[in-house]
Amino acid sequence: MSARHATSSATPDGNEPGGSTKPLLFEIAWEVCQQLGGIYTVIRSKVPSIVEQWGSRYCLIGPYNPQTSQTEFEESQPPGIFRDVLNALKEQGIEAHYGHWLITGRPRVILLNPRSVANQLGWIKYLLWEHHGIGIHSQDDLVDQVVSFGYTVEQCLRALAKAQPTRRPIIAHFHEWMGGSAIPEIRRANIPVSIVFTTHATLLGRYLAMNDPWFYDHVPFVDWEADARRFNIESQVRIERAAAHGSHVFSTVSDITGYECEHLVGRKPDILLPNGLNIERFVALHEFQNLHRVNKEKINQFVMAHFFPSYAFDLDRTLYFFTSGRFEYRNKGFDLTIEALARLNWRMKQAGTNRTVVFFVITRQPIRSINAEALRRRAMMQEMQHDCRTIAEQIGDRLFTSTSMGKFPPLEELVDDYWRLRLRRLMHAWKTNKMPTVVTHDLVDDTHDEILNQIRSCSLFNLPSDPVKVVYHPDFVTTNDPLFGMDYDQFVRGCHLGIFPSSYEPWGYAPLECAALGLPSVTSNLSGFGTYLDQNMPDHEKNGLHVLNRRYASFDLAAAQLTDRLFDFLQLDRRERINQRNCVQSVSEHFDWHNLGRYYAQAYEMVIQRSNAPD
Repeated sequence: MSARHATSSATPDGNEPGGSTKPLLFEIAWEVCQQLGGIYTVIRSKVPSIVEQWGSRYCLIGPYNPQTSQTEFEESQPPGIFRDVLNALKEQGIEAHYGHWLITGRPRVILLNPRSVANQLGWIKYLLWEHHGIGIHSQDDLVDQVVSFGYTVEQCLRALAKAQPTRRPIIAHFHEWMGGSAIPEIRRANIPVSIVFTTHATLLGRYLAMNDPWFYDHVPFVDWEADARRFNIESQVRIERAAAHGSHVFSTVSDITGYECEHLVGRKPDILLPNGLNIERFVALHEFQNLHRVNKEKINQFVMAHFFPSYAFDLDRTLYFFTSGRFEYRNKGFDLTIEALARLNWRMKQAGTNRTVVFFVITRQPIRSINAEALRRRAMMQEMQHDCRTIAEQIGDRLFTSTSMGKFPPLEELVDDYWRLRLRRLMHAWKTNKMPTVVTHDLVDDTHDEILNQIRSCSLFNLPSDPVKVVYHPDFVTTNDPLFGMDYDQFVRGCHLGIFPSSYEPWGYAPLECAALGLPSVTSNLSGFGTYLDQNMPDHEKNGLHVLNRRYASFDLAAAQLTDRLFDFLQLDRRERINQRNCVQSVSEHFDWHNLGRYYAQAYEMVIQRSNAPD
């Protein structure tokens, strides 16, 4: 985008001076003001950079949910043309709200309630079938809400084009099929809007990849209609394809997803829009090593509570590895990671290494509650910690008093019998013959849980002789979690290595977040982030960003490669690990939105030219 388009000239009340011909930018997504997946992170982290460039000419559009929207949305009186637009929508019976998203940058937001047009749903579906051949026959509430939302977005942009007097260019950037369902009717009605559509992952591709380990080799031969019917997602896939073909500029987030789009959506992307982060949020400068130490100590507390009642090991020679993400067992590479850790366990035994690895699997599965034994151990450790601190204070006070009087009392006189007895009883109750549990929660269906079953089949049972210990935590790590008592960012900072060898990952935020937090990680060249590193950062391995080759490698070969990488990492001494953390944090600045935002500027310049809108 040229400088004169990108620079904001908003007046104090947030309105542009009259007669401006600079473009307006509207970003439309199902995850505006509601966290459902990765697109929420993309948009939310990008907002400060976009607002800095576009100012009051930028606005987001998302669905209004009375139960959840109020937590992230602050409603206010709409100014200028926004007032006219909301009045026009109200006349059509569409419930619309104007305000600001309560995030950094406080961008303008219009939220549209799709349920307010429920009485028109039959007509909306008819138009999609009659005009675009998109049949919606199933009673799927999500699909119904998506197409209803698309209709309200169409009416909103139609009213906007009519309300703004200077006929300035309007850019509408749609994300995913759930946000882009309005595109087919907008193009048919010839509404003067320049359309960018970004698919972050094809819907069909995600389903196919879960069931086909050689997905990328088979992509050119996929019969998309037959497979969409097989997975009962034909309506959604047709909406996605119509949005892609109806946009003036079609984009995706990575080269590997572009390959997928070309065959499954039937259109090659015009431009790639790689995902970034608001790196400033994570910056710790010279403090990051201290943050690692502080947060590692919190993880140490969990590890002591979880393992030490059964047996102890040297925490100074223990490394913390983890993997995390949505529960997609094969897509996220959970299967490969567990296999590699099982092999690492065997190799460490053979090598006689004196290190220990505690490997955490952080994902979300249906659970009943936290495991009672895990809670009991944590509570007992906290009680023991409290008593030890009390005893230490008592010893300190009495020792100081005695030495100030020139006496050196026997140590047994420094502690009351009560506290000695209490501590002895705690130590007796603390020890157990039971092995530490692998999973921290009671799963609703542990019999069919794929992660737990693979851990069992690999015999990773947390025996004293196993140098690799496993902790499966099937819930988010938050400050409200009584087991960890820390948020996810703090947990990542306290670990030593993140492992994310995905077999299907259009981009992959987890390793990027690790980099921003100063943590080395392993990704794969079947992820968008991994292919970006291979193409743009030839020295990424030296900087702690490891890319595993999975494109033409069998599962066995990939597992062997990952095991080698993990074993090599174990050979690093403390100074070498600190150096890697320094390198990876400095590299993360490349992925700040202030750098990657240039791709969006190119897309918006391209869409204005292609749609023949006045510039």
